[in-house]
Amino acid sequence: MAMRFAYVDVFAPRPLAGNPVVVVTGAERQPDAVLQALAREFNHSETAFVLGGSGADWRLRSFTPSGAEVFGAGHNALGAVVWLAASGRLDSTRSSFAQAIGDETYTVTVSQVDRNGAHVAIRQSPPERRATFDDGSALARALGVMDDAVRVDRMPEVISTGAGHLLVPLRRRSDVDSARPDPESLSRLLASIGAEGCAVFSLDPVEPEAHADVRFFNPTMGIAEDPATGTAAGPLAVKLLRDGLIAPTATVVIAQGHAVGRPSLISVDVRDDEVTLHGDGIVVAEGELHI
Repeated sequence: MAMRFAYVDVFAPRPLAGNPVVVVTGAERQPDAVLQALAREFNHSETAFVLGGSGADWRLRSFTPSGAEVFGAGHNALGAVVWLAASGRLDSTRSSFAQAIGDETYTVTVSQVDRNGAHVAIRQSPPERRATFDDGSALARALGVMDDAVRVDRMPEVISTGAGHLLVPLRRRSDVDSARPDPESLSRLLASIGAEGCAVFSLDPVEPEAHADVRFFNPTMGIAEDPATGTAAGPLAVKLLRDGLIAPTATVVIAQGHAVGRPSLISVDVRDDEVTLHGDGIVVAEGELHI
């Protein structure tokens, strides 16, 4: 079976914005070493492989350029659905599908499909609060910000809706912009509390329709900075509403990616323990692998 691939910009208001993911089909017979080598070759934060044989409509495996496999339903999962829909690989008489990632199966809903993209909603796992971290000075050193930038009164903590990330409230958007993490220090800190990545945020976003401004760092997975992080947006939306950091709302909107020149908007609906990530994706390139 030929391996096909596409570049999809996810959470993107236009092409060449948002978070790019490479989606590959036809790799069922390839060993992990080839999947990891392809992720290194494409060199995006994640490369997603759409596979069969799961009991769901399809199974998704995603790798970073360092060869680490990532789980949870984020931009990789949304981007895979966008390409499957836009390229006519989904049953057009249905709008809801089951996508397996690791041990979890996620419900995805597709709308507004055309040959260039689609709008996709994905139900994430129920939120799970895993750890808190109140050493503001240690966080400030690891993140490369001033000591007073970290709002320990708003409790940095690890929350998961499929992947556990440390959420760190900062005082101002300028503090978010100025963060320069030390990868080794941040990796050690994250490992000590069982977190995968780290999202820093402020409540004075640059986008008027957004509720928070975010940057995301994941040195444990070989990702210096991610332009749009669905697996962090879900937990952050839960925290913002649960802690009363924003007014009650049906949909939380998160702005990300400005620091790396790829502006993104991520929308999250929270209904009790139901967290639904949704956004647009745009197919910007397609091709075939000769391996």
